Amino acid sequence: MEGTFDEKIDEKQEKKPMVVLTGPTAVGKTKLSLSLAEAIGGEIISADSMQVYRHMDIGSAKIRPSGMQGIPHHMIDILEPWEPFNVVIFQERCRECLEGIYERGHIPIVTGGTGFYIQALLKDIDFTENEENTAYRKELEQLAEEKGAEYLHGMLQQVDEEAAEKIHANNIKRTIRALEFFELTGKKISEHNTEEGEKKSAYQSCYFVLNDDREKLYARIEQRIDEMLAEGLVEEVRALQKMGCTRNLVSMQGLGYKEILAYLDGETDLETAVEVLKRDTRHFAKRQLTWFRREKDVYWVDKEKFDYDEEKMLSYMLSVLKETGVLKA
Repeated sequence: MEGTFDEKIDEKQEKKPMVVLTGPTAVGKTKLSLSLAEAIGGEIISADSMQVYRHMDIGSAKIRPSGMQGIPHHMIDILEPWEPFNVVIFQERCRECLEGIYERGHIPIVTGGTGFYIQALLKDIDFTENEENTAYRKELEQLAEEKGAEYLHGMLQQVDEEAAEKIHANNIKRTIRALEFFELTGKKISEHNTEEGEKKSAYQSCYFVLNDDREKLYARIEQRIDEMLAEGLVEEVRALQKMGCTRNLVSMQGLGYKEILAYLDGETDLETAVEVLKRDTRHFAKRQLTWFRREKDVYWVDKEKFDYDEEKMLSYMLSVLKETGVLKA
């Protein structure tokens, strides 16, 4: 038994440090991440599924080089809008970044609001089981076309009730993925996701969630969208359209892009497009918080409790990093 205990200690000591700073959209992660990076000798890895794309600066609320304060940032502007991007690519590219960060003797700070990406990196989730069955997928796509999304969702309900509860009937892509996974492995995707989600962190890590009062957060979301429009969001989307970017691209399905595209395509007026964008961004923030509440071993940094004083927040985070051994005293 003693040997096992010693092995566990060794394993913990061998883990490399990692800090996660996440939270809902527009809460103020970027500003705090810069202060934290400066305080601990950190480099920032963006965990944002939109900021990886070049030419998509305003709608993704991307930090500009002038605002980086000399702190190295990774996973920003690495792809063209028509290039594919998913969680597996995110993991692969992040591993390359981590290698360099650790070689330089720095601590990675993973900052962004894409909870699934953060979990995949932190727990080193293995997606190799996710092989493809193209013939079966085509068959399901055909079924969806002929009989509709509800029919397909009903098929999923029969084999994996838990997944069917979590996946909206209109989300045909995810419904097909869940059915395909079951067909390939004989295993429910909900069970697989639970098992992977319960994995321990592959790093000596600390997971902070920055949060604010809901009304204040929603007001900040509205203000940010107004600022984006003033900065030229419509012009940015128009320029992307001229480059040949259409709504069937993953990049153009992001918040701020699909709504403005609908306006540019004459499907709606600008006022309605902006209303939809504000509403959908509020809903997105709510979903993000639901995700973070499900995560274990999370340190919540509620701005209100710290009197909106960034120095107090930073001081708290540094004390937690020392207590957890992420930051050596």
